[in-house]
Amino acid sequence: MARNKNKLRIIPLGGLGEIGKNITVFEYGDDIFIVDCGTAFPDDEMLGIDLVLPDTTYLTKNRDRVRGIIITHGHEDHIGGLPYILKEINVPVFGSRLALGLLEYKLEEHGILSKCKLQTVKPGQTIELGVFKVEFIKTTHSIVDAMALAIYTPVGTIVHTSDFKVDYTPISGEPIDLPRFAEIGREGVLLLMCDSTNVERPGYTMSERTVGETFHDLFRNANSRILVATFASNVHRIQQIVDAAVKYDRKIALCGRSMVNVCNKARELGYLNIPEDTLVDIEYAKKYVGEKIVIISTGSQGEPMSALSRIAAGDHRQVEIVPGDMVIISATPIPGNEKSVSCVVNELFKKGAEVIYESLADVHVSGHACQEELKLIHRLVNPQYFMPVHGEYRHLKKHADLAHSLGMDEDRTLIMEIGQVLEIDNFGAQFNGRVTSGKVLVDGLGIGDVGKIVLRDRKLLAEDGMIIAVVTLQRETSTVINGPDILTRGFVYEKESEEFIDDVKQVCMAAIEKSSNRNLASKKNKIKETIRDYVYQKTKRTPMIIPIIVEI
Repeated sequence: MARNKNKLRIIPLGGLGEIGKNITVFEYGDDIFIVDCGTAFPDDEMLGIDLVLPDTTYLTKNRDRVRGIIITHGHEDHIGGLPYILKEINVPVFGSRLALGLLEYKLEEHGILSKCKLQTVKPGQTIELGVFKVEFIKTTHSIVDAMALAIYTPVGTIVHTSDFKVDYTPISGEPIDLPRFAEIGREGVLLLMCDSTNVERPGYTMSERTVGETFHDLFRNANSRILVATFASNVHRIQQIVDAAVKYDRKIALCGRSMVNVCNKARELGYLNIPEDTLVDIEYAKKYVGEKIVIISTGSQGEPMSALSRIAAGDHRQVEIVPGDMVIISATPIPGNEKSVSCVVNELFKKGAEVIYESLADVHVSGHACQEELKLIHRLVNPQYFMPVHGEYRHLKKHADLAHSLGMDEDRTLIMEIGQVLEIDNFGAQFNGRVTSGKVLVDGLGIGDVGKIVLRDRKLLAEDGMIIAVVTLQRETSTVINGPDILTRGFVYEKESEEFIDDVKQVCMAAIEKSSNRNLASKKNKIKETIRDYVYQKTKRTPMIIPIIVEI
């Protein structure tokens, strides 16, 4: 359907019905701006995939109307996709000092930092992007400098909380600006877009300081080396680890590239205080006896190539687990990562480590609001319409139910899907068509060149392997000159299955002899079908069959 230039259009391109790759488009008339552009973890079916990006085709087609990009905080699911979109749409990027500092590393890796326009903003500041005015509001989250947005549009005010929780005693000493939320609510809010991640949890999210108290208890009683795995971006968590290490006279070593990069940037900007005489290079960590060292590592999500995963597998060059080591996993698995984290924990236990995780001690608190905090924001903002954001479908539905319990009419609660277009003004809200959306898969240097067919082939290869049939034919007569030769990979061990391989050769030869069609493609199909049927009959497996015919 045609777009209505007199209505505000809101188009989520990610972050709804899924965890991660958050990105939302705001559009009015000829002006567009973007909130966040993140990545997501690949799921188990995405074999070989490194990153999942949002599909931003709609934005590249309308690049001349894009006025800027706002990032609400520096987590990967909010900034990870920016290097890719900025190569296509080079517009100003607005964010906090830390968020932009973390983004700079990514842009430098992609070789585009010098071309990008990064502008620092602070809570309380307002910027203009075309017809839009955007105010930044101080919030608390599991990363420093998280901000919500009040978006002033020609049709009314939109409040976008982004990721947040209500922490009255944050490490930074600056709590969420609830009075400003209340003031904006009194002025009138058309639409509230609110974080849904923890909507299933009753009560309140614990303060970050709770984790610090647990660290002090664990460090005080530990007589061995301590390794703490957490998100590199959780600077407040890292500061509490540092504080406990300093108090109990332990040196600190950072392990993992992102941990080193984030800590360097956070120290440079004044967000993280690590005494110089406390920090040692990971190369020299082995020189310290166990009770004198703490290693802070990446890999709390069980990522295959992360520092903790390689340590657990015995593949890390500088760190080797020895019996008695204490490993603290100061994070909770993101949905979809549970199995990976469990495998890492099991490997650590097998190597004799004492592993401490969330279900055993208060070594992690969430950065997202639970039900009572969400109710508070709803009451303060008091919107005409509500859109739950950031979460799988069940989270969005539960958040909609919570809004209904607070008196919000069902027809004013808008559960959306990525790519869906919402048109809204003071007279109503309606869905109006869709734009191109979905997942763009990154595999090495390839961006978007791996689709469903390639993933299907990879899954097939991973499950049942492949059989390659090679035969040489005389071009004029189609007589077999050489072969067929049968090669297998991931199907059977050829040296122990020679009789079966010989049978497949005979089946292949029979298929060639029966094929009267001189067309090469037809012969290949005949070979493939015949071998596939025979192999399934004998093994109940469906390997990939690749016939190769050479004509001379």
